[in-house]
Amino acid sequence: MNNQPLAEEIQLETQAVMPPARKSAGGHLLRLLIKRLALGLVLLWAVSLVIFAGTQILPGDVATAMLGQQATPEAVASIRKELGLEKPAPQRYVEWLGGAVRGDFGRSYSNRQDIAKSIAPRLKNTLYLAAMAAIIAVPLSILLGILCVLYVGTWVDRTIGIVTLSAISLPEFFAGYLLIAYFSVSHFWLPSSATVSDAMPLGHRLITMLLPCLTLVLAVVGHMMRMTRVALLNVMASPYIETAFLKGLPGWRIIWKHALPNAVSPIVNVVALNLAYLIVGVVVVEVIFVYPGMGQYLVDHVAKRDVPVVQAAGLIFAAVYILLNIVADMVAILANPRLRHPR
Repeated sequence: MNNQPLAEEIQLETQAVMPPARKSAGGHLLRLLIKRLALGLVLLWAVSLVIFAGTQILPGDVATAMLGQQATPEAVASIRKELGLEKPAPQRYVEWLGGAVRGDFGRSYSNRQDIAKSIAPRLKNTLYLAAMAAIIAVPLSILLGILCVLYVGTWVDRTIGIVTLSAISLPEFFAGYLLIAYFSVSHFWLPSSATVSDAMPLGHRLITMLLPCLTLVLAVVGHMMRMTRVALLNVMASPYIETAFLKGLPGWRIIWKHALPNAVSPIVNVVALNLAYLIVGVVVVEVIFVYPGMGQYLVDHVAKRDVPVVQAAGLIFAAVYILLNIVADMVAILANPRLRHPR
């Protein structure tokens, strides 16, 4: 029997099916992206509710705190009306959320300045510091993870593990003060204060930011390194890796060309989560080094009971964290072929 017509028929059917499959995979990715964005918006809305409710249930009265205990009832009523505090809480929440969606966070209670204009340079400084720390921490953690896998079980692996675990165990404020004591107080190599401005030359600015940057690197590099090590070791146990070793390929080449691309999904996830932490978790570091970022701005206005500023900073931190988590999810899906296609 001649099977050639049957083979040609099967080939034609396969070619006819392939384009819709690719189209289906692209549509699946688009649906996943829309779903993640929708869930992120719902989560951000829920966080906005928590932020607003949390600032409203604080004990005491904002108007009384601003005017002092000796303020007359008439003065308190006047300032409450000026600030819009006499309106019901649901109405104030809707007005605040509507303004936040438009980029209008209102005015500060303490200095009556526009919050959006005041917060923009602070957010820029925080993102600058986080980016500088990420540029150092991400390649360093991946390199250390690869070294641990290359020399797994040896003194190199154990030493890197002990050092990174110790770095994780140190709170940021303690690590920051240790760096100040060594680099600023004992040796006068770096400034202890990280007060920067746009007028500073780039080199001077980078040197001034080095200590808070190193503090953030110490906080995240250990976690990223350990997750990189675990992900690579899981891939190294695969049969095709054993085959590559049996063929005589060098270990560094196997890790770089075969293991690392297949371990990129969990690595990307942990890197994105730590980048989110770099931005959201800078509050303590900025206060220690007097760095003019979002964290310092938030702490200054918490002490003044400046509720609109606290609400704006909290919402921006939450939005950045949720956005980076969405990016991590999408990059992990793109990096893993099994997640790119519908099941």
